[in-house]
Amino acid sequence: MSLKYKRVLLKLSGESLMGKQGFGISPDKLHHYADEIKGLVDLGVEVAVVIGGGNIFRGLQAESSGIERVQGDYMGMLATVINGMALQSVLEEKGLYTRLISAIEMKAIAEPYIRRRCIRHLEKGRVLIFSSGTGSPYFTTDSAAALRASEINAEVILKGTRVDGVYSADPEKDPTATKFDTISFAKVISEGLAVMDMTAFTLCRENNVPIIVFDIIEKGNLTRIVQGERIGTLVAG
Repeated sequence: MSLKYKRVLLKLSGESLMGKQGFGISPDKLHHYADEIKGLVDLGVEVAVVIGGGNIFRGLQAESSGIERVQGDYMGMLATVINGMALQSVLEEKGLYTRLISAIEMKAIAEPYIRRRCIRHLEKGRVLIFSSGTGSPYFTTDSAAALRASEINAEVILKGTRVDGVYSADPEKDPTATKFDTISFAKVISEGLAVMDMTAFTLCRENNVPIIVFDIIEKGNLTRIVQGERIGTLVAG
C-alpha cells in the first residue's frame, strides 16, 4: 500500500483528552487516540506526537491565580508529561513500542531530547511522545510541534482538532463560515486565521513543513490522510 506520508508529527491539544469532562483525562478519548496512532504504525508510518497540557494546567492562565508567568509555563510543561505518560501507557498496552521524550530532564520518567537518537527510534518503529514543550517558557506546544517536526524531518504536521479543517471564521459560532480545502501560509497570515500561534506558524513556513488541520474525532481520519485522501485543510506553499 502506497503512503503519501511516511514520517508524521501528530499535534494533539491537552483539552482534546478531556472529552466531556471539565478537566483531566477521559479514558475513552485516550483509547481513541491510541487506536488512531496504532492504525498509522500498522501501516508502517513513523509517528511522533506532541501533546498539550491544557486539560490539567494552562500556563497562560496562571497569572490570574497569582502565579508568575514563567512558573506557570513550567507547571504547564509538567502537565504535558503527565499526558504523555498516560498516552505511552495505553499505546504500550496495545502492543506498540514507545519512547517518552522530555525537553526537561526527568531521568526516572523520560529520555532527554537528543535529535539523532529520536530519529533512530522512529526508524525502528517506535512512537515518540514529545513532552515538556520546548523546555522554555513563553513557547506553546504548537511551537514545540513545529520545532520538533522540523528537527526530525517530518513530512507533515497533522493537527487534530474538533473541527474538520480551517474555516473563514469559527464554524461553531458563525454558520456562514466557509471551509478551505487548501490554503497558503501567506493567506492564513493576511486573513488572521487561527491555525497555530505565530511562532509555530513561522517555523513551519520557513522550513517548508505543511500542516493538515483535521477532525481527530472521526475514526480512521489519520490513516486516510497518510494514504493520500483529501481530509481537512492543507496549509502549505
